[in-house]
Amino acid sequence: MTVRAGWLLPNGQTREDTRLVPLGAMAPESETLTRDGVIAGGDPLAATGTGAMQVQIGVGRAVVQGTAAQGAYPVAVTSPETLTIGDGHAQYTRIDSVILKIRDGLYDTSEQTEVTVEVLQGEATATPTAPTLITPALRLWDVTVPAGTSAGTGGIAWQSALADRRRYTSAYGGIIPRGWGLSFPGGYPGQYRDNGTGLDRWDGAAWQTLDPVIGWTTPALASGYTNGGNYQGTIRYRRIMLGGIPHMQWRGGVSWTTKGVPPNSGKPLASPLPSALRPALHTSASIAAGGVPIKVDCQTDGTLHFIGNSDLTTWAALSGLIYPLDA
Repeated sequence: MTVRAGWLLPNGQTREDTRLVPLGAMAPESETLTRDGVIAGGDPLAATGTGAMQVQIGVGRAVVQGTAAQGAYPVAVTSPETLTIGDGHAQYTRIDSVILKIRDGLYDTSEQTEVTVEVLQGEATATPTAPTLITPALRLWDVTVPAGTSAGTGGIAWQSALADRRRYTSAYGGIIPRGWGLSFPGGYPGQYRDNGTGLDRWDGAAWQTLDPVIGWTTPALASGYTNGGNYQGTIRYRRIMLGGIPHMQWRGGVSWTTKGVPPNSGKPLASPLPSALRPALHTSASIAAGGVPIKVDCQTDGTLHFIGNSDLTTWAALSGLIYPLDA
């Protein structure tokens, strides 16, 4: 067997079957339901077009949830499976799905006990959608089959026809890997998932994005400026997210030698900031400086501009300067 399930056969499950399929408590969806999905690692259950109308599903492991009474079935595909897609409809496009399908005669009318990788054919219509699954089954890939497609017409354009529908699961307490779709609820407060760019935590009602740890960047200073003004430390900046809005945050201070007149026309940076770090709108703020607070203009061209005055001495501090980057 190259597609096998644990705890499905009424008898005959081998020790090899038990070793190969996922074991242990998986991420829950409710008191008795498991979040089904693919087990991450490499590129599990990958799809590759191998012929005009044939697709090969690679090796991998998954968990397929049945009804609450059935429980979840651990599955392993231990050798690639080649499937044939039916010819296209004469007039309309359709969408087929490649699925893992469990048949368990104790709970359905199939009178079979098996797990398969198979193609579930969709309905050809003017506005096709993927076919509806009957539990227990797990969608892996969707295949768009244009009208009139067949081996004789050149077959399926696999690069554009395949749509990845693998969703992932993890062990209880583990972080759910990013897969297809993020519109699913968590199973318990304190559960984590990878959203593709960071982590979300389920608070019992919604996913809350966690702020990542972001390092600081030290810019080069224009001629005439020295880091450490008023013992504030080296000038540094970073791009952070506050309430879902990108912001620039600064720290540190600079000094110069002539009172009242910051060098380089008041521009402390040797070069403009990268485009992704520039505010969409001209932004002004008050900052601490020697003798009197001064204004700093954070300009859309990526420059900072100190606005000096006659009471200004020889230092300015950017610590605490934060401003939005969006419009």
